[in-house]
Amino acid sequence: MKIKILVLLFLVSSLSFGQDNDKISTLDFVQILNDNKEEIVFYYQNNWKILREMAIDKAYIDSFQLLETSFTEEAPFHFILITTYLNKAQYDLREERFTELIKEKGDLKLLNDKKPKEFRKILFNKENVKHL
Repeated sequence: MKIKILVLLFLVSSLSFGQDNDKISTLDFVQILNDNKEEIVFYYQNNWKILREMAIDKAYIDSFQLLETSFTEEAPFHFILITTYLNKAQYDLREERFTELIKEKGDLKLLNDKKPKEFRKILFNKENVKHL
């Protein structure tokens, strides 16, 4: 229930009155595993964020946000990752374009020998979230 409220609040905050809005977002709700906060922050700052900065430079996405939130029983995650596309055309090309950017960026950067599955869990992902 709380997660639905968070998604609704995000959508309401994106309201654009009096004009059409073609933006589409994806949202990931991520939990830290085994108290590996340093690993997860390093991972997102040096991989996820870098890829999105590259995507903005190439006009592949409109914007992105990496949000930290308090873990609760009702909302058992620590981070919300949001990638926003200007329109359906950008959104439809997302896999192809991020594959290109991943190749361009090179090797995954990790804080230590721990792999992502050891320090993070994506609880759920919401695709094709339309902005009103």
